[in-house]
Amino acid sequence: MTRVVIADDDVLLREGVASLLGRSGFEVVGQAGDGAALMSLIREHQPDLAIVDIRMPPTHSTEGLDAARMIREEFPQTAILVLSAHVEVEHAMDLLGSGERSGYLLKRRVTDVDEFVETLNRIVKGGSVVDPVLIKELVDARRVQDPLDELTPREREALGLMAEGRSNAGIARQLWVTEGTVEKHVRSILSKLRLPETDEDHRRVLAVLAFLDAR
Repeated sequence: MTRVVIADDDVLLREGVASLLGRSGFEVVGQAGDGAALMSLIREHQPDLAIVDIRMPPTHSTEGLDAARMIREEFPQTAILVLSAHVEVEHAMDLLGSGERSGYLLKRRVTDVDEFVETLNRIVKGGSVVDPVLIKELVDARRVQDPLDELTPREREALGLMAEGRSNAGIARQLWVTEGTVEKHVRSILSKLRLPETDEDHRRVLAVLAFLDAR
């Protein structure tokens, strides 16, 4: 059973998420209303997943993200979902750049419970899921010319599935191709998007962040 800690200063929302997760087979081992309480729970329970709001007391600025960074450093095995009412592009980049076991969703866009639960499971299993609204904000902020024009239709499909947090094996199943073919698509995407030859996971997430909502 997946063990979860939830951090949000909105107690009604927090209790609602906890109730939903309990009905969906998760074990909620703790709830917190601020970053300090969140870190205490993480250190005590070392959960599989932390669901974190960005803005919490005392300043309601980036307390949640600050805590998420600490969780990533101290407990890298703990998956993190930022569930926020706000699009915080620059502050979220280093968390999303970890390339695995992380996600960023906007509260107002969570409209399907089954899809939300599936997203949580995907993150816990090592995926990275980014809300398309955040992707568009990042692309609009960074884009000078559209490098996606160089991608083939098949590569665009693969990149779209990457944006959903699917692994190479998952993409292969979806496109009915071999995993080796997907690996070739991913290498080609990274090359065409002219991403630096650094950490492979980081490059993969940067590719996802370059994905325009062309689906």
